[in-house]
Amino acid sequence: MLENLINAQREKLGLPNEVDVEVYGNITEAFEDAVSQFRDRPAYTSVGRTLTYGELDELSAQFASYLQNHTNLKSGDRIAIQLPNIIQYPVVFFGAIRAGLIVVNTNPLYSRRELEHQFNDSGAKALVILANVADKTAEALPATGIETVILTELADLHSPLKRLLINNVVKYVKKMVPKFSIPGAIPFNKALAMGRQQSPKPVEKCLDDVVVLQYTGGTTGVAKGAMLSHGNILANTLQSAAIFKDYGFTQDGEIMIQPLPLYHIYAFLVSMIVMSHGCHVVLIPNPRDLPGMVKELSKWQFTGFCGLNTLFVGLCNNAAFRQLDFSRLKMTISGGMALTRDAEARWHEVTGSHIYEGYGLTETSPVVSVNPGSGNRVGTIGLPVASTQVKLLDSDGNEVPLGEAGELCVKGPQVMQGYWQCQEETEKVIKDGWLLTGDVAVMDADGYLKIVDRKKDMILVSGFNVYPNELEDVVSQHQDIVECAAVGVADEKTGEAVKLFVVSKNPQLNDKMVIDHCRERMAAYKVPRMVEFRDELPKSNVGKILRRELRDS
Repeated sequence: MLENLINAQREKLGLPNEVDVEVYGNITEAFEDAVSQFRDRPAYTSVGRTLTYGELDELSAQFASYLQNHTNLKSGDRIAIQLPNIIQYPVVFFGAIRAGLIVVNTNPLYSRRELEHQFNDSGAKALVILANVADKTAEALPATGIETVILTELADLHSPLKRLLINNVVKYVKKMVPKFSIPGAIPFNKALAMGRQQSPKPVEKCLDDVVVLQYTGGTTGVAKGAMLSHGNILANTLQSAAIFKDYGFTQDGEIMIQPLPLYHIYAFLVSMIVMSHGCHVVLIPNPRDLPGMVKELSKWQFTGFCGLNTLFVGLCNNAAFRQLDFSRLKMTISGGMALTRDAEARWHEVTGSHIYEGYGLTETSPVVSVNPGSGNRVGTIGLPVASTQVKLLDSDGNEVPLGEAGELCVKGPQVMQGYWQCQEETEKVIKDGWLLTGDVAVMDADGYLKIVDRKKDMILVSGFNVYPNELEDVVSQHQDIVECAAVGVADEKTGEAVKLFVVSKNPQLNDKMVIDHCRERMAAYKVPRMVEFRDELPKSNVGKILRRELRDS
């Protein structure tokens, strides 16, 4: 029933119901096709240096040759990439893929404990790392099986004079490179020079072969590596490209601003989609530096922007950002956390561009659904992308009637192969080909989905379900509130009560004023019992508010 409903809505909007997921045999073929079409076009820019598609092809081939001919790595071995948004990332990623390796995306800000777990769990034998974040990694390495370390500095791909100037300023003037020691580490440019001596050997890979281990905390327990295959990522690229086309995204000079880190699956997949369009991606290494980011944005007539709710709010509150030229901006996409109506309205007011919210998980490569350009509905996560089935289940595993809340389950070519070396955990979340997302959703009569929350974040007040996303959406509409987060706390009378954490731009705002705002807009059982004001809320490295930290504080 749901499938017919969704198909009818897609057809009404002129969107495909299916995509051919076998257009390419592997990611290398897709990359080579993009290079052949767009060789002389700019591909990636960061820190003032732009790589063309042709340069990316040549440099990644050199890196692949180095891995094949000057290390002990073999096809199928794992290589960790611990880099922020700099142009070395795509060179290393595509080089590793061309050498037949499996990439382990690694957060540069991980703690020593997190690094040891990920390196050992994945069985990584090699690592590429930026000197700026190498101190904790250097401490972790002796406890891991990593044999080869390639070390890069910020401006390694700049011209010799600029490279020397920028790297020295970063190291000695700004003191952004901590002291560390990694014996035997190979300088990145030396690796490229060694690889330049011969061409890489072609490696045969099929769609079912794992290409990325993307680590995720999932719903419980330690981080697990989601096994994403060539087919998973290519399918999701093709599924999402159809939506980008609906936004008016073409193969003619599009410029995408990418402030979210490429080691995160959301940003990673966007970079794959726009590569197929011959797009120019402007990487922002540090989106927390809003003035620096706005200065970079002022250089470009950008047509696309990839972000999430907290970033949209921060930028719209920046006076310099509001003065930028948005005349060519045609597409802004949001994911990673719920988009509030207030943030979308403010963004549209400032930029003239609507935000199209989507939804996904690491386990789905990641896109499950997204709002199309021809039918954007703010407050929803849109329609499932082509070749994707969904169903909503109650706690007994039965499908719920249309309009009622249930756990969102997904089936499609983008669903992961499973968790790396965790068959038991895999069987908990994939049943008969369906991925149980752990997210509670509702579907309307037109097939649009709305996430009402994670099952684990749901607050139970006197037997009534309270979903933090809904509450936060209402609270964020208050003119004095910058951002907020709702959590459940133990309560003797009601089992749980709602506690609200608020960041305010008005020092006169008090808890009574916030509670009164809520009382006017929601049922009594949803109204926060407690309000705590904070200067800032804890966030992940991609800007997601960490409710768990607030709950435990």
